Amino acid sequence: MRPVSIRGRGAAHDPPNRFEALHVEPDPEVPTGDPEDEQVGPLTRFYRDATRSIIATNDSPDIPFGASLNPYRGCEHGCIYCYARPTHEYLGFSAGLDFESRILVKVDAPELLRDALSARSWKPEVIAISGVTDPYQPVERRLALTRRCLEVLAEFRNPVSIITKNHLVTRDADVLERLSAHDCALVNISVTTLDNRLHHVMEPRTSVPAKRLAAIETFARRGIPVRVMVAPIIPGLTDHEIPRVLEACRDAGALGAGYVTLRLPHAVAPLFEDWLDRHFPERKQKVLNRVRSIRGGRLNDPRFGDRMRGEGPFADQIRSLFRATCRRLCLNERNFSLNTAAFRRPARGSQLGFFDE
Repeated sequence: MRPVSIRGRGAAHDPPNRFEALHVEPDPEVPTGDPEDEQVGPLTRFYRDATRSIIATNDSPDIPFGASLNPYRGCEHGCIYCYARPTHEYLGFSAGLDFESRILVKVDAPELLRDALSARSWKPEVIAISGVTDPYQPVERRLALTRRCLEVLAEFRNPVSIITKNHLVTRDADVLERLSAHDCALVNISVTTLDNRLHHVMEPRTSVPAKRLAAIETFARRGIPVRVMVAPIIPGLTDHEIPRVLEACRDAGALGAGYVTLRLPHAVAPLFEDWLDRHFPERKQKVLNRVRSIRGGRLNDPRFGDRMRGEGPFADQIRSLFRATCRRLCLNERNFSLNTAAFRRPARGSQLGFFDE
């Protein structure tokens, strides 16, 4: 009997929180409906995040930014493979349905960002939005926290790099255009697959592939640097799409590309295995065996230098195919370094731009 899926959700249950002693399991004797049908999942709940700092820093050698900003914790997009899922366990939640349906909102993010950039201790550097969860998940349409943070960054001319799976980012093209005028903006659109059926079950509340390509077109047309992130590449499931994805994104106007190979840290591994059982049982062992082959026999290898790419013959094949396709398509020929020299600290209450040009 095929396991039940939940409409609009990537996960189908809440696995135990590794930090909690107690866990509630549904009673298997209680009927949940026809397993051939998608079930209705939990409603999304939003909670106020009272954090008093907004810029996170890291010194990881395989992350291309040192500072990042995340307006939301948890992500309603529900991507089943999301490496950020285990971060919800630190909050007392589960990495499964909780991660997708219990979202913490940093309502003071724009004000906290302004305070941080105004401090004399701040040395201008690229801020990535976002390094963990998507800054353009559905609730952003209503709350506009990411947009308001971008407006602060534009006010200070602090460079920003965005990565998202959501076409909603095009709403903020006007602010990004202002930043781009000072070489202070880079947009990365994540495109995992062009297969609509796979997208529907793997990334249930993200923009469809065609809308992501349209987002790339929008930024290219407005002269805002835009790249594609083929992330994650799932060995045995999406790796064959690499040339097609890169070509479609190049044709849409992407100037560069990057990739990350699937990572399955902590609770993500059993969630992903369960997802394969529900949607691709015939491919499950092939996919998991390929993942193990690039992760030293495990489903996750957290070592710096290897965790983003993997190692071994299959990892080498992915790397070679990706690089060869980028060369053929003339991707990554441009330097995407962002400018920090334009940074300014406007006086509080000043009419920005009036005397500063």
